[in-house]
Amino acid sequence: MDERENLSKALEFGLFSSSKNKEEMFSFQRGEERLENLASYIDHTLLKAEASAGAVRKLCEEARQYGFASVCVNSCRVPLCVSELKGSGVAVCTVVGFPLGAMSTEAKAFEAKQALEAGAREIDMVMNLGAFRDEDYSRVEEDIREVKKMCGPRVLKVILETCLLSKEEIARACEIAKKAGGDYVKTSTGFSKGGAALEDVELMRRTVGADMGVKASGGIRSREEALAMIRAGASRIGTSSGVAMMEGRSGKSAY
Repeated sequence: MDERENLSKALEFGLFSSSKNKEEMFSFQRGEERLENLASYIDHTLLKAEASAGAVRKLCEEARQYGFASVCVNSCRVPLCVSELKGSGVAVCTVVGFPLGAMSTEAKAFEAKQALEAGAREIDMVMNLGAFRDEDYSRVEEDIREVKKMCGPRVLKVILETCLLSKEEIARACEIAKKAGGDYVKTSTGFSKGGAALEDVELMRRTVGADMGVKASGGIRSREEALAMIRAGASRIGTSSGVAMMEGRSGKSAY
């Protein structure tokens, strides 16, 4: 299947960000490959512990300029991003239980609640990997379900940390996240031993089907790598290299 067929299928399934309409997206099918279409997939990310307010403001400015789907930041920076992005159409995304997923369910739910009250529109939570490894799947499901209760209609992405899982475990984790009400499954935190892999994204898409999003994140640094992930089934790209992609360069960040 060529790129145009893949993108046509994505349109049919409704996998594009709501920040761009279908007519605009069809420019991919006409072979124009405009960079602003790629921008609508990107969660422009800054999760470094040392990220300053100035760096976060710059992130927001870049997201406005290029029309990225969201900025993804640590929860203490949500109010700043909400203020900086007011009226832009760029969503504010934050992380919960990050990066280990080993917090209590109550702590994750509270963290999500606080971020949403501050104006976040999307939550990226790390699943409980220890419970998953224990095969305590009901606990993993309940952990996700409780955070989704806090999110309500707002987007919840469930980070699987695929580099730590076998293919069978990736499929099982996707099934659990879908059953628990997650809106997306996401490959990676970017803080473990590996990031997004094409075969994992393909597996995740096959497992969740067309009615759930797939976010590829971790180590995606160029436009070509991002488009390959989209062809494999990703409906969102988490990266710190969004500006480099828009400028036709490769980024240097590990995330």
